[in-house]
Amino acid sequence: MKRHVLHHTGRFEFESGGFLDSMDLVYHTSDREYTPGEKVVWVCHALTGNSNPEDWWPTMVGKGLLFDPDEVYVVCVSTLCSPYGECGPATLNPATGKPYFLDFPKTTVRDIVAANILVRKHLGIEKIDLMLGPSIGGFQTLEWVIMEPDVVDQAVFLATAVRGTPYMTAFNESQRMALLADPTFKAAEDIHGGEAGLKCARSIALISYRTFMGYNLTQAEPEDDTLFADRAASYQRYQGQKLVNRDFDAYSYWYLTYSLDSMNVGRGRGGIKKALELIKSKCTVISITSDQLFPPEQLRETAEILSHAAYYEINSFFGHDGFLIENDQLTAILKPLLS
Repeated sequence: MKRHVLHHTGRFEFESGGFLDSMDLVYHTSDREYTPGEKVVWVCHALTGNSNPEDWWPTMVGKGLLFDPDEVYVVCVSTLCSPYGECGPATLNPATGKPYFLDFPKTTVRDIVAANILVRKHLGIEKIDLMLGPSIGGFQTLEWVIMEPDVVDQAVFLATAVRGTPYMTAFNESQRMALLADPTFKAAEDIHGGEAGLKCARSIALISYRTFMGYNLTQAEPEDDTLFADRAASYQRYQGQKLVNRDFDAYSYWYLTYSLDSMNVGRGRGGIKKALELIKSKCTVISITSDQLFPPEQLRETAEILSHAAYYEINSFFGHDGFLIENDQLTAILKPLLS
C-alpha cells in the first residue's frame, strides 16, 4: 500500500476544546488513484497500530488475502495522537519549535473520525462499501456511521463497544499512573521522556488484552526445578521494550488512553439507544468469547438494539487479541460481506 500525507489548512476544532490552524494527516491507500465507483474498504486501526494495515494485520490485508488492495480500494488513516500520524503530542508545535508534549488538545474518538472524514473528502470518496476496525478502530466505526449515516454501506463492529466501561478506564488510568511515575515523562524535555513508564504501561495493557488460559498456554515454565518463574515476566519486559523500539512515545500513548475513555456514542444524542437508531448502515457485530475488555454479553446487547444487525462470536483462548490471531474464523464471517 502507498503512504500519503494530507496537509490540511483550516481551523480544526476539538470536541473538548482547543484547535489547530493546520495539520498533517498520514494515510495509506491501495497503490493507485481512487476511481469513483470502485469498491472501498476503510480500515480503522487499533490503539498502537498505524495507517498501513498490511503491517499490523498481515493475515487479513494484502495481495491474495481477504482485503486485497489490488481488488478493492483499501484506505486506512493514522489516528490523531498516534506517533505515526504527524498530528499529536509528538509533532512539533509551530509556536515553540518543540513537540507539543502535554499541550496538545485532548482528543476524543469523534475528533479522530472528523480527521478521517477530511481524508475521505480529499480522496473524493462518497460511498464506503465496507468499514471495519478492531478495538478503538471499532469505536471509530461506530461513531462514523452515526456522524455520516449515508456514507457507509456496511459496518463491522469488531471487539469493541458503544461506550467505555469502568473496567477499561481502570486499566487506562493504571497505565497513566505508570507514565506519571517516570519523572522523565513529567519533565517533558525530550520525546523519549517516559520510556520506562511506557514499558510498564504496555505491560499492564497486555494483561487486559490476554487471558488466564492464553498466558498458561504460551508462557508456561518448563517442568524442571526452576526456583523463580520468569518466562511470563520476560515476555512482559520484551513487549514493553518492543513498543519503545517501534518509536512509540509515552506522550502519544497518554493521549490515546484518554481517547479510549471518551467513547460514548450516546453523549449529546439522547443516550445510546437513540444514537444507535441513527445508523443506516448494514451492521455486523463480532465479539471474542474470551475478551475481557469487551465481553460477548456487551456486544450482544448492542446487536439487540441494532435489530437489523448480524451477530457472531469468535472462539479464542487469547482474549481481546483474538482479532489478530483467529484469522480463519474472522475471514469466514467477513468474506460474504465483500460479495
